[in-house]
Amino acid sequence: MTSGRSDTSRPEDEAAQRASAGPADAAPDSLRGDCANCFGLCCVALPFAASADFAVDKPAGTPCGNLAADFRCGIHERLRDRGFTGCTVYDCFGAGQKVSQITFGGRDWRQHPDTAGRMFAAFPVVRHLHELLAYLTEALTLEPARSLHGELRHVLDETERLTLLSPEGLAALDLDAHRRLVGDLLSRTGELVRAGVPGARSKKKNRRGADLMGARLTGADLRGASLRGAYLIAADLTGADLREADMLGADLRDARLAGADLRGALFLTQPQVNAARGDARTLLPPRLSRPAHWTSGT
Repeated sequence: MTSGRSDTSRPEDEAAQRASAGPADAAPDSLRGDCANCFGLCCVALPFAASADFAVDKPAGTPCGNLAADFRCGIHERLRDRGFTGCTVYDCFGAGQKVSQITFGGRDWRQHPDTAGRMFAAFPVVRHLHELLAYLTEALTLEPARSLHGELRHVLDETERLTLLSPEGLAALDLDAHRRLVGDLLSRTGELVRAGVPGARSKKKNRRGADLMGARLTGADLRGASLRGAYLIAADLTGADLREADMLGADLRDARLAGADLRGALFLTQPQVNAARGDARTLLPPRLSRPAHWTSGT
């Protein structure tokens, strides 16, 4: 017996949904995790090590001890209390249901153990591709980058095609090369958007790849800054202006975002927000949700 309902959406429908997504909804349903249609792949395929994020060690391909028979997490409401904070910040961008219901046609790894190895190998590849789809979908909503929209649509369609490869095709895919292709296009997109923000191209606002771990940036004017790939672990960004800042790949683990303004922040994802510490005053792009574990006070 498989878990949940079968995914009957067609790839062409998903592509159309992404192309028509507006600024307030840059992440269509196909790019959001749907655990009801997934075989618990993030709980099996991925490894984790005992740390502040995970209470135990678990090798790749081994089911988490908390995974129930219906492929749901048995301690979902108590993950943080039980030492599994890492699980609460994870997002597969919809790759779980894609691999479960489309790549493997609803055949789960428990009833069909012959699928297990290939399924667990395919999942992280599709997850990376779905993350790229999320970035490309957002880029197509950015008016200042309209000159790149044709190229963005072409690369989005190619990325969608790659997600539909067979398990063997996914295993042979040069994922790094495709990530570089998309990354270059997104970099050009970000530059076009940031060019419209006064002072955004100053040396002071070029923090790309910078080590800002624990930095005190309270109230900082980072509007239009490039924070792509920056290490902002435990940085204090209380009250900072991060509008139109390029956040692609920025590490926000335990970053303090109380009262920060992230409206219009570029390529900011739900996992990044989930990993940070904000409050009721933190302003987010409409496409992102306020994490339940954020404080409600000031």
